[in-house]
Amino acid sequence: MEKIFEISKINNLELQNRFVRSATWEGMADEQGFCTDKLSRTMVNLAKGGVGLIITGHLYVQQVGQASPFQLAIYEDKFIDELKAMTDEVHYAGGKIIAQIAHAGCQGSAKMSGLEPVGPSVLQVNGKALCREMTTEEINVLIQDFTAAAVRAKTAGFDGVQLHGAHGYLFNQFLSGFYNKRTDEYGGSLQNRMRALLATLRAIRAAVGDTFPIMIKLNSEDFLDGGLTREDVIDIAAILEKEGIDAIEYSGGTIQSDKKLVPVRVGRIEKENEAFYREAAAQYKKRIKVPLLLVGGIRSFETAEAVINEGIADYISMSRPFIREPELINTWQSGERSPAACISCNACFRPGVKGEGIYCVAKEKEEQKKTD
Repeated sequence: MEKIFEISKINNLELQNRFVRSATWEGMADEQGFCTDKLSRTMVNLAKGGVGLIITGHLYVQQVGQASPFQLAIYEDKFIDELKAMTDEVHYAGGKIIAQIAHAGCQGSAKMSGLEPVGPSVLQVNGKALCREMTTEEINVLIQDFTAAAVRAKTAGFDGVQLHGAHGYLFNQFLSGFYNKRTDEYGGSLQNRMRALLATLRAIRAAVGDTFPIMIKLNSEDFLDGGLTREDVIDIAAILEKEGIDAIEYSGGTIQSDKKLVPVRVGRIEKENEAFYREAAAQYKKRIKVPLLLVGGIRSFETAEAVINEGIADYISMSRPFIREPELINTWQSGERSPAACISCNACFRPGVKGEGIYCVAKEKEEQKKTD
């Protein structure tokens, strides 16, 4: 059997193959952040389509940490029942599902939360402050709220949690010198900038036990002056490895990065340009033993298989291809190896903003042309 389709484990979680649905904002929660039947069906379709591990779109752990409309919430116990209904359906379909828990930090939406966004430091963009600096007490509460969210995720039947530490979200902001200008114990040295994350990881581990997988999504680099470099992130990964993190997912870039280097890049991806962070991943694997998930512009089976067979990463994460083709992995496993049909136009996210949920607009247009 091809290695990419072999059974593997992350902590005690057994996975049927090495394909992961990377966290994707679905725009399918209701206005309060509750899970809906539509979102559950989307997750079930991914499980039935052969994805080895599903990672949900980001669930916000504090109201002030909400980033997007119709985003899943997990900041109170009231959200557990609907999430449990979803995980039950995914498990019944034979899937495994991880909750990505997150806080948008300076990218939080005051319009949606009614609260002033907070971050490690004030972030000025075009002369306007996007957030205020968090107090030490607020950081302590943040750690407690992430921990409570992880416990809720376990109670709701998720197979693990992933901390969102990439893309300019709050933990990325703490880790990155571009965002973090603090002069107290949470700023300055890398160890200080990691303090909030490490305290959160330790608190979650104590609360959920040793066998419940805890993962993190990190930028392989920020692509920002003063931001995280590849070398910085490998140093971070080495510390997380000692702290017992179960897996790390590599992405890259933030909303403040050059448009060509943002996490969700627009434009058809040619085969030679697939796997945006391949070199950073190869550098990671030379030093770090923690399983690595690699996301970013992977569209062909050949690229995915090469990444696994060459030891560049341990798992292949994809996002937008599964919006169009939730059945893609079953198709590839059947022997049909055509590249993902996703053209990376990002039109899929527009209906999500309207409360319709994300879907492949390009596919819809193609089907309309056939019937015209």
